[in-house]
Amino acid sequence: MSDASTNRLEQLLGRFAAGDRLALARLITLVENRHPSVARVMERLYNPAAQAHVVGVTGPPGAGKSTLIDRLVNRLRARKQQVAVLAIDPSSPFSGGAVLGDRVRMGDHYADPGVYIRSLSTRGSHGGLSRAARQIVILLEAFKFDVIIVETAGVGQTELDIMDLAHTTVVVTVPEGGDGIQIMKAGLNEIADIFVVNKADRDGADRVKAELELNVHLRADNGWRPPVLLTQAANDRGVEALVAQLDKHREYLREHTDPQAQRQHRAHEFIEILTGQIEERTRNAMSNGRAHEIMESVSAGKLNPYAAARMLLDDPSALGALLSKSGGDC
Repeated sequence: MSDASTNRLEQLLGRFAAGDRLALARLITLVENRHPSVARVMERLYNPAAQAHVVGVTGPPGAGKSTLIDRLVNRLRARKQQVAVLAIDPSSPFSGGAVLGDRVRMGDHYADPGVYIRSLSTRGSHGGLSRAARQIVILLEAFKFDVIIVETAGVGQTELDIMDLAHTTVVVTVPEGGDGIQIMKAGLNEIADIFVVNKADRDGADRVKAELELNVHLRADNGWRPPVLLTQAANDRGVEALVAQLDKHREYLREHTDPQAQRQHRAHEFIEILTGQIEERTRNAMSNGRAHEIMESVSAGKLNPYAAARMLLDDPSALGALLSKSGGDC
């Protein structure tokens, strides 16, 4: 980075440290745009001892997740906790922006200085979405939020990847959304710490609850049995029980620390960060030099991509140029 870019970044980080929300928003935008300075920002702000409780909320579209989160934020704010909401939204096919970016259901919280809401658009590409979400959570943790709620738009593989960063994962379904087995088929049985059957005033709620409880009973016992709760978020019912279970699960995690699991998590995180930075540097370096020549040959169909990758990896000078540090303006 140039001296001017370095100074701008330092000023931005200084404003961030002073609690400037505009600086927080600017840094999140850098993450979304995959700016070359992001790795440096993460290195400065990463805190392995962060105290925020990261809560993932997922489930099929139409389950009432946003309304449930709105009610949950009300309860957390009543306890004077600082809350951030990161909503992973489907992209607009026209602008690339987040279709649900206005978050109408949570509009009452925008004037609350104790709440920060941000939508992260998938922009039609899932490749770096999990990494971007993880980096934004790091920023929110560094900003000293007490609770960070990550809401995903659906129940695909991308959502499962994003939920991996949560301490507590809440899976939301509804009676008319199909039986509880569909949730199991979506792969959410293994990641759910709490199940919520929302819109529980509708027919079939007790049946879905019973099916989920049966699946929980059949699940391997790892010390925590996910409770199955009935809520009516639109009527503000059952939310207190959800808050109580979130507190209970967080306390459980504090009391049952697995050193080996922590070691594996740190190793996985390191590999993810390393491969992500290699990918970014590779993309930035493909505009010229030997790497560009090889890529052009692959694009023209003259060179096998596997052979091309081996050629590049076996060329120390080309590989060094490919991975050389690059910067940019903030």
